[in-house]
Amino acid sequence: MLLRLVPEFELRRDVVPWLAAQGWAAALDTSENSSALYIVNVERNGKIIYTWKGSQRNTHIGLYDLQSKQNEHLYTFEKDLHIISCSVNNERTLLAVSFRHYTEDETASQLLQSVSKYLTLLIEIHPINNVRVLKAVDSCVRVQFLYPVEDRNASTESRLLLVSEDKYIEQFDIRVVAEEEHKVVIQKPGQLPRAKVADDLVWAQWDMMEQRLFYIVPKESKSTLRCVQFYPDENFNSILESHLDISVNDTQLKLVNFGYDYCQDQDVASKSLNLQVFTSKAGGLCVCCSLACDTPDEIMYSIYFLHKDYYVAAYLPGQFLHLLNIQHPDLLCHSLFLTGEDARIDTLQNYPIRSPLVSTILDCEAGSLYAVSISDSTLLQLLQKSKQDSERLAALHCALLYFQHTEDLEMQIIRWISENLSTCHSFDPIQEFIVASLYCRMCPETQNLDKLLPYTSLLDWIGVVPGVICATDIISLPVLEFQNSKGFWEKLNSNLESVKYAEPQLHYHNNVLRREWRNLSEEREERRTTAYLRNIFENAKKVLSHLDTWDSEARLVPLFEEEDYQQQLLMGLMVAQLKDHLMRHLQYVGKKKIDQIVLDYVANLLSLIHRIMKEVWRRYQLHSCVFCFDERGSAGEFAVFHIMSRILEAANGMCMPLPPGFHTLHLGLGVRCLPLHTLLHYIDIGVLQLTETCVRKLLKDLDDTEQNEKLKLSIVMRLPEALGQKVRQFWNHPINANLIARKYVKLLLENLGNRQCSRSIPERFSVPVEFLPLNYLTSMLTEIENQGVHPYEKQDHVNARFVEEMALKHTMTFLGLKYS
Repeated sequence: MLLRLVPEFELRRDVVPWLAAQGWAAALDTSENSSALYIVNVERNGKIIYTWKGSQRNTHIGLYDLQSKQNEHLYTFEKDLHIISCSVNNERTLLAVSFRHYTEDETASQLLQSVSKYLTLLIEIHPINNVRVLKAVDSCVRVQFLYPVEDRNASTESRLLLVSEDKYIEQFDIRVVAEEEHKVVIQKPGQLPRAKVADDLVWAQWDMMEQRLFYIVPKESKSTLRCVQFYPDENFNSILESHLDISVNDTQLKLVNFGYDYCQDQDVASKSLNLQVFTSKAGGLCVCCSLACDTPDEIMYSIYFLHKDYYVAAYLPGQFLHLLNIQHPDLLCHSLFLTGEDARIDTLQNYPIRSPLVSTILDCEAGSLYAVSISDSTLLQLLQKSKQDSERLAALHCALLYFQHTEDLEMQIIRWISENLSTCHSFDPIQEFIVASLYCRMCPETQNLDKLLPYTSLLDWIGVVPGVICATDIISLPVLEFQNSKGFWEKLNSNLESVKYAEPQLHYHNNVLRREWRNLSEEREERRTTAYLRNIFENAKKVLSHLDTWDSEARLVPLFEEEDYQQQLLMGLMVAQLKDHLMRHLQYVGKKKIDQIVLDYVANLLSLIHRIMKEVWRRYQLHSCVFCFDERGSAGEFAVFHIMSRILEAANGMCMPLPPGFHTLHLGLGVRCLPLHTLLHYIDIGVLQLTETCVRKLLKDLDDTEQNEKLKLSIVMRLPEALGQKVRQFWNHPINANLIARKYVKLLLENLGNRQCSRSIPERFSVPVEFLPLNYLTSMLTEIENQGVHPYEKQDHVNARFVEEMALKHTMTFLGLKYS
């Protein structure tokens, strides 16, 4: 199962044994009394309130502490009642209870002399003492004590919310005093101050952890979502107002997390709005709503983002599980839609279920509270067995985003990538792994960085997700009204402000980087000494200094510390452009912090590519001798070569730099694994790049057999001129010497241009030559050299005399004569 449910509380496990020890187990043994024990509320401090029937049909209220794992008996009614709602204050001195008659044939006068259908009581329980009637009405009432901030000393005042089925909410202020023997009683119980919190509402939700009240007021074709924040200083303010495109015609009030009356909740759920609000500490807020649909075989549900969060799960037992990536909702392929066996959750078979806390589920009928998490093992299995690109992509992003940086999980994902490079047709798994991993690693460093860094390599998604039809609308921004509020509201406001003033394309993109890299790569040598370029290469040096922290195991892959002009240029440019991008939107962070973020980003990019290579290297059990050329490559080396080719393709597609020595190692594997014609084809089309380290080693280490001569000559003929001048000298062979002479003549004549030679008689060489065409060429070359033109300045032995000697040797060899 994708969603892992771990029971944190179960009535049968945690309460029933305690009841048996207290002598109350008899009422739980018969099937007709199976509903006699049920949960009625979950308080902010982890206390779970439940009720049960005693052997005399008395109604009891108990409390279970999730922290201490202890049960406590709170109160007993010597009547057979049906508890609707119950709440205990933080100090456990007051108990608020709402109930209705359990049997219809009881007269009103028999039950506390009430003439109303519902009663709401306030009871002193430290010790059990006075009882005060708060409400005696014919409409249902829910109760909920407010809780102060944690670690606050015991208070002499409690505040209680009463939520009426008549669509209003009010707050009672209750002061208590301590009398003799630590007895706590209500002060002036007949004069409890009250205040109206909200009215005319059709839906309300209580956020117990953050002490917030969300509610909806219908207005013509749209509805207004509002939020009231309750503060420790006894004040409350209406902070949020947002218009939602939801038409609500319900006549019955729907309540979420105001206690749990299973029978009534089930009846209301079939008639009322199915909606819940989720928030995160990072300032994220979303509204999930299931709407009625006229088509029998369709389910409609909407997610309203006031700001993006992480994942929301929509579940219809026996039908589907939709894990919605609401941090990145732009592309449907980033959300995971499962049906059939993949969507099954064995432990959730009952309805209704609630989510009283973040990542928790309360099964009201079963009386169980579960901690919910995503199963990494199931997610990996889904990634490995899925045949659809949309599922693969969603599972990959979920694994990286939800589990953050887990080395073992990362290793298994890399293994899956190496085995499925050719099976993903709609996206490049290497690109997605690198971009999404960087996003998850870097975003926690600074607030709002998640809005600026890329999280996917995809610009759009033209595929479909079977079974899902999605439509996206832009909603109006909510109105926030608060002063000096820290925490959630400050972060939500910051998030909304960034949306309000954001550029159309806020995430960093590589278009400008690619264009600038191409332009600088094509400029001539004299343009590369400018201050701008010096700064670019200084950036690259700073990035490479981060790579010195690679551990010894990282050296498992024989990458070489060598200078790669093109890659260093790309590194430095990425640092410069990403820095400019962040500085435009994160001025408040400061230049020093942004410099560090950018260097970490590019260094982490290189480390991720190296991580892929290291895992692949380990999997195929390769070692550093793979860089020798004295034998052909193995099947494992060929597999690694193929993966490195795909890494190169992914890097080129995203304009990402590669670790130092990547091209050298790639070329070395290519020499070992590919036939000559394929090797040369890969060089010609740019898949393999000739590097000084690899070519020099190849020319020095390989002997001059006929096959090796053909390989060396083919490589030498393809060398760029600057690189050729450095490495040709390492091949002491007539073919190479003749090639050097030809190149020298060509360069001299090209540099000559339109200059005119005086054709003076040249200096005679040690070998007398009477071949007039050669004399003429030698004379011309000498004249050019005398004018200060010398293409091979670092190779003094290459000159006109060298050309003359190579020409004679080549001619004598061609004629079959001996040269002396």
